[in-house]
Formats: sequence, C-alpha cells, structure tokens
Amino acid sequence: MAKIALWIITISNDQSINDIATRLSEEGLTIKEILEEIGCITGSADDVTAERLKHIEGVLDIAPDVQIGVGPPGADETW
Repeated sequence: MAKIALWIITISNDQSINDIATRLSEEGLTIKEILEEIGCITGSADDVTAERLKHIEGVLDIAPDVQIGVGPPGADETW
C-alpha cells in the first residue's frame, strides 16, 4: 500500500489558484488548504501521485510538508 504524505505545492501566478487546485484534485491530491496570498496549496497524496502532479501546468514545485518544532522558551536548540 502506498504511503500518503503531506505536500506543499508552489504555483505560478499566471493562472487562477482555484483552477490549479481543481486540476490537482482531479489528479489525486486531497486538498487541505489553498493559500492564495502566498501562492501555495497544501494537500496529501502518495509519492507516485506527487510525482505526476509536478507536470501539471502552473505547478512550480512540490515539497514534503515537514513538521518543525521550535522547542520550549529558552531552549538551546530549536530543531
């Protein structure tokens, strides 16, 4: 069974973000958020689907969405 991961998709600003989101969804991305102000869409998909999404017109980059912790106040390390 394919492992589902969270992805951040950076899109170009020459097309409607909602149109690109529709195409991504049709290709298998489960949309989590559309962040119009910064030109990104977040969602979940397996690795094979994510690779296929890279070829959709308007997609500039797809990167894994990793959790980052800043640690408690006063901690020496933040990652």
